[in-house]
Amino acid sequence: MRWLTATLVSVILALQWPLWFGKGSWFRVWQLDKQLQEQRAITQKLIARNAALDAEVRDLKQGSDAIEERARNELGMIRDGEVFFQLLDSSKRPPPRVTR
Repeated sequence: MRWLTATLVSVILALQWPLWFGKGSWFRVWQLDKQLQEQRAITQKLIARNAALDAEVRDLKQGSDAIEERARNELGMIRDGEVFFQLLDSSKRPPPRVTR
C-alpha cells in the first residue's frame, strides 16, 4: 500500500512540476504579466510626451505666435518700442548694506 501511495504522489508531483516551475509555468506567467504592466506604463508616458511634441510642432508650423512666445521666454527677446520691466523677488534679494 505504501508503494502505491508513493507512486501516486510522485506521479502527481511529476505532472504538477511543469505547471509551477516549467517553461510555461504560473510563475513565468506572473513575471511576464508584471513586465507587461511596466511596459504599458512606459508606453503611456511616451504617448503623452509624443502628443505634447506633436501639438508644439503644429503650433510652430501654423503661426508666428508660438515662435514669438518661445523667443520671449527662452531667449529674452523683446520687440522694438517695447519697455521691459524685470521684477525681483524681495525674498531673494540680499538685505541692503548700511554704510556710515
